[in-house]
Amino acid sequence: MSTADAPPPDLDPDDPDPHGPAAPAADHAAAPTEPAPDDAAPEKPDGDDLAAEDSVTEEDSIAEIIDPGLQPGGLLDVLGVAAVVLDADGRIALWSPQAETLFGYTAAEALGRPAARILVDEEHLDLVLSLFSQVMASGESWAGVFPVRHKEEGSRLAEFRNMRLEDKRGNVYALGLASERATLQRMERDLALSLRLVSQSPIGLAVMDTDLRYVMVNPALERINGIPAAEHLGRTVGEVLPLLNLEAVDTVESAMREVLATGVPSLDTFTVGRTPADPENDHAWSVSLHRLEDPGQERVIGLAVSVVDITEQHRAATAAARAQRRLAMIADATERIGTTLDLDRTARELADALVPEFADIAAVDLLDSVLKFGGPVRQPAAGGALFRAVAVAAAHPDFAERASDADGRTTRYESSRLVAQCVRSGRPTLIAHVRRQDLARIGRDRDVSALLEEAGVHSYMAIPLRARGAVLGALTLARTRNPLPFDHDDLLLAGELAARAAVAIDNARGYQQQSHAALSLQRHLLPHRPAKPPGLDIAYRYQPATTAGEVGGDWFDVIRLAGERSALVVGDVMGSGINAAASMGQLRTATRTLAGLGLAPADVLSHLDRIATELDETLATCVYVEYDPHTGRCRIATAGHLPPVLCCPDKRPQLLSLPTGAPLGVGGVPFEAAEFTLSEGDELLLYTDGLVETRDEDIGTRLGALMDVLDQPRRSLEETCDLLLTQLRRHGDPDDVAVLIARTHPLPPADGS
Repeated sequence: MSTADAPPPDLDPDDPDPHGPAAPAADHAAAPTEPAPDDAAPEKPDGDDLAAEDSVTEEDSIAEIIDPGLQPGGLLDVLGVAAVVLDADGRIALWSPQAETLFGYTAAEALGRPAARILVDEEHLDLVLSLFSQVMASGESWAGVFPVRHKEEGSRLAEFRNMRLEDKRGNVYALGLASERATLQRMERDLALSLRLVSQSPIGLAVMDTDLRYVMVNPALERINGIPAAEHLGRTVGEVLPLLNLEAVDTVESAMREVLATGVPSLDTFTVGRTPADPENDHAWSVSLHRLEDPGQERVIGLAVSVVDITEQHRAATAAARAQRRLAMIADATERIGTTLDLDRTARELADALVPEFADIAAVDLLDSVLKFGGPVRQPAAGGALFRAVAVAAAHPDFAERASDADGRTTRYESSRLVAQCVRSGRPTLIAHVRRQDLARIGRDRDVSALLEEAGVHSYMAIPLRARGAVLGALTLARTRNPLPFDHDDLLLAGELAARAAVAIDNARGYQQQSHAALSLQRHLLPHRPAKPPGLDIAYRYQPATTAGEVGGDWFDVIRLAGERSALVVGDVMGSGINAAASMGQLRTATRTLAGLGLAPADVLSHLDRIATELDETLATCVYVEYDPHTGRCRIATAGHLPPVLCCPDKRPQLLSLPTGAPLGVGGVPFEAAEFTLSEGDELLLYTDGLVETRDEDIGTRLGALMDVLDQPRRSLEETCDLLLTQLRRHGDPDDVAVLIARTHPLPPADGS
C-alpha cells in the first residue's frame, strides 16, 4: 500500500528505553505495519542511466552552479537552524550538527529512534502525531511553534517548518527545520528595529558594498540627495552626485577605502557641495563611516554611511566667522587708516586695508577739484567726472600696473561709467555678478575693460567717499581670485570703511590746504633774493617740514645797514602752521625796521621781545649778527637760539660761546651781545634747530655731527648748504629748517684810491 494509506507511524511513548541506544526499526512499530511491497523497493538505474550519471562528476555539477567569487552569508549560522529528516515511520533518518545543539543529542543517540521519544513531551504527543500525519498525507507544509525537549536543559520553545520529501523511488520523508524561538524573536526584533530606524531616521543612511556602490538608501538620504533610492543602487557617490566637485568625491571615497581597509571608523567628516535637491546652493554635511562585517566578524561585507545635513549650522558658523572677520577688519582699518594728516598716505592705507582679505583690487580716486587747494570741492556735472588716481592695491600687482591709473594721473570718466555715476549720485553701486556688458561700464576704455575680463573680474563695487556733505571721490573694489561675489553685507562694510576714510581724507585735505597756505605765506614773506652785502659772500636755504602742516616758523634775512655794515638774522617762531607763519612775518618786518634805526644787536632783541609779547603768546628764538667789513668786527646777540658755528681756514669748526638769552616773548629779560673779529675767509653759519634736533639723539651728539660735516676741505657755500641738508636732515623730519652761511672777503678798493 502507499504511504498515504499507511496507519500513523509507531511513536509509542512506552518505548522501554527512550534515552537508550536506537533499536532496529522493526522493533519500534506502534502498530502492525505491512511490509513494503516489492514495487516500493528502490529501483536500480539501468546501464544507460549509470553511464549518464558517470559522465558528469559531482564536482563538475557543483562547479557549474556555484560561483567561487560569491561567499555565503552568516545569518543561518546565527539562527542555528537545525535540520531533521524523519522516515515514514517517524524515525530519525538524518540529524544535523545544529540539531545536536538545539536538542542536546548527538547523531549516534538520535538516528533510528522515534522522534517523539526524544524530542516531545508526552503531553504534546497527540498533537505532534496528528500534525505529522497531515503533512505526510497531504504533502502540505506546516509551520508553528511548540515546546521541545532538550536532553540536559529541559523544555524550550522552538519554531518549526515541516514539509514532505519524496525520493525517486516514491519513498516519502518528513523534513523538519527548527530554530530556538528565543533566537528567532531576538533576530526579528533586531531586524524590525533596524528597518524602523533606517526608514524613519532623519539621518541619511546608506550601505555600500566593498566596491563602494550603493546597495541600500533610506528615505532621508533620498531627500538629502534629491534622487530616488532606486537610482542610487549599484552606483558610486560620484555617479549619483555629479554636482559634487572632484575634490570632495575623492576625499569621500578615499575615506571609505581607508575604513574598509582598517576597520577604524571615520566620524563627522565635514563636506560641502551641491546636490540635485538644491543645485543652486552649497550645502554642508557631516559624514560618518564604519565597516560592516558578517556576524562571525570573519568577512567584510560593506560599509555603513550616515549623513547629517548641517547646512544651517554651517551657515550660522560661517556667518559668525564672517562677522568676526568683519569686526576685526573694521578694527584693523580703524587703526591703520588716518594715522597721519597726509592725504596720499590715508588713501593708500584704505586700499591696503581691503586687499587681499576683502577684495582682490582696491582703488581710491579723488575728484580733481578736491586736490586743488585754492577753492571748494566742485561736484561733477552730468557730463562725467575728472578723477585723479591716488592709491591702488591689488593681490596681483602686474594686473594693477596695466589696468589701473598711475598715481597722480588725471583721467576723465564719461557719464556712462559706473564710478562717474557713483560720485554724481552719491550712492554706492554693487554688481554681484559682472557680465561682459558690465565691464564696458567699469573700465575707463576698451583696453582696460579687456584687461578686467582677462583678470577674471566677476564682482564689483563702487562706493562714494563722502565727508561733511561733499563727495570727494570713490573707492572701487573688485574680486577676481576670491570666488564669492560681493553681497549687501559687503557693501555695508565697504561703505563703513569708506566713510571713515573719507573723513580722514577730508581732514588731511584741510590740513594740507592750511599747510599749503602757510608755506605760500612763508615763502612770500621770506627774502626771495637777499641783496649781496659788502665784504660777504652768502648762501642760504629754507626747507619746509616733510610732514604736512608743520611749516611756518623759521626765517632768515640779510639786511644792509649804514656804513656798508650788514645784519644777518635767523629766527624760529615756536609752533607751526599759518599762525606761526604770520607771526614770523611780523617779527621779520619788525627786525628790518629796528635794524634800520642803527640799534645795537642787544637793543634790537629787546624791542623784538616786547613786540613778541603782544602777538598772542608768541615765542621765538633768534640770533642777530652785525658785521662791519672795514674792521672785521662782528657783534652777535642771541635770544634762546642755538649758537652759530665759526669756521676758520685750517682749523676745526667751533661753536661760539655766547650769552644765551631768553626766547623772544618771555618779556623783561635783558640781552647781551658778544664781539668777535673775523678774518678774511672765515665762515659764519647760522641755522635753526630743525637742522640738528631729533627725537632719538641728544643735542650734544647732533651738534658734534654738525661739526664733523663742516670739518671737511673747503667747498663753495652753495655746496656746503646742500651737504648740511642731505647729511643732517632725515625723511619725515617734523620741523622746517633755515640755514644762512656767510664767508668774509676784502672790500674792493674805493674809487680813486
